Amino acid sequence: MAIEPTTTQTVTGISLGQGLAMIGIGIPTAFATIGAGMALGPVGAAALAVIAEKPELLGRSLIFIGLAEGIAIYGLLVTILLYGKLA
Repeated sequence: MAIEPTTTQTVTGISLGQGLAMIGIGIPTAFATIGAGMALGPVGAAALAVIAEKPELLGRSLIFIGLAEGIAIYGLLVTILLYGKLA
């Protein structure tokens, strides 16, 4: 014998629109980190080559690496700002 439920059960969660908005919010971080990775590879390799030949250029090399990594940080900042508007 099957037992009939006596109360109605409601499903709580996010709607389709909210789910798509969350995916849209995550896209800037995804593309920014991919772009930063593509930029950081050649920059890091060149920085290591320069440091091997002239160790006094370490500071300049770190600046260029930091600029390449800044791309990912900007993408994360955009995602945080967009999530703040959604919530």
